[in-house]
Amino acid sequence: MNGKLTLSILAATALTFGVAAKEVKLLTIGNSFADSAFRYLPKVAESAGDKIIMDRANIGGCPLDKHWNLVVKSEKDPNFKPYYKKFTLKDKLQADQWDFVTIQQASHLSWKPESYQPYAKNLQEYVKKYAPNAELVMQQTWAYRFDDNRYRGWKIDQKTMFEDLVKAYDKAAKELGVRLIPTGEAVQLARETQAVKYVPYDTEAVKKLKYPDKLPSEAGSFAVGMYWWKQKDRKTGEIRWVRRNDPAHLNRRGEYLQACLWYAFFFDKPTSEIKFVPEGITPEDAAFLRDVAQKALDARKAEK
Repeated sequence: MNGKLTLSILAATALTFGVAAKEVKLLTIGNSFADSAFRYLPKVAESAGDKIIMDRANIGGCPLDKHWNLVVKSEKDPNFKPYYKKFTLKDKLQADQWDFVTIQQASHLSWKPESYQPYAKNLQEYVKKYAPNAELVMQQTWAYRFDDNRYRGWKIDQKTMFEDLVKAYDKAAKELGVRLIPTGEAVQLARETQAVKYVPYDTEAVKKLKYPDKLPSEAGSFAVGMYWWKQKDRKTGEIRWVRRNDPAHLNRRGEYLQACLWYAFFFDKPTSEIKFVPEGITPEDAAFLRDVAQKALDARKAEK
C-alpha cells in the first residue's frame, strides 16, 4: 500500500475513534481567574480533535507573593500541604511531564507593577527546578466590570485598570523572558467590538430593588454580574433573598472566550477549528468570541 495513503487512512481512523491529533499537558499556578479556563477548555480542545490534560495549584484570590511564601513554608515543613490540603507546589510540579505551566498575578494587584517581583522570578526558578521541560507562561488577567466597588477605593476606573494591568504584565513577562496569554486584552476587545454592548445601570435605583424585582440586564456582559441569592440568617434561621453582584469573574461567555484563546495559544492552531459551543451561547455569538480570541492572539504575535 502507498505510504501516503496508509498515513491518510491512519489519520482518518484516529479521528473516527476520537484519538487526539495533539496532546498538551498543562498545570496552572494561580487563582479563580485560572480556574475559569477549566470549564470549557477540555471540550474546546476535544472538538478540534485534540486533547488537553489539566491540573491546578490554584487558591482563590492568591497573589504571586502568597504562592511563593507557601513554597518557602512547605520547604521548611514537609507536612505543610497548602494546595487542597493534600499537595505542595513541588508535588504538583512533579506529578506529570508538563508541557506548560502558567502563573498570573491576583486580579486585585494586577494593575500594580511593583507587586510582581521578586515573586514571579522566584516561582519561575522553582518551576524550572522541578518541571524543567515545561514552558512557563503568564496569563494576563482582565479588568473588572465598571460596577466593582473596589474602583472607588482605588480611585481608578475600568479603563485605567485595564491599561495599567497590560503595562504591568508586559513588564513582568519581559523580565522573565516568557510568553503572555492575552486574556485581558481578549476580554477588553470583545467588550468594545461586540454588537450588543453591556449597558451600565443606575446604581442608586438598583439599591432600592427587592426580591423578586427584575435586576438589570446582563446582555453584553462578560462578568457573572447581578443575581438574587437565597440566604439563611445565621441567628434567626430565616430564609431571605439578597442581591449579589460579581463584576470580576467571567460568566459563560467570558469562560468560552478564555478557553478559545488558551486553545489557540497552547495548541498553536486557529480558533476556527473549534466546534464546541456551550449551552446558552448562540452559534453567532460563539463565532464572534472565537474570532475575538484569534484577533487578540494575532495582535500579540504581530508585536514580536
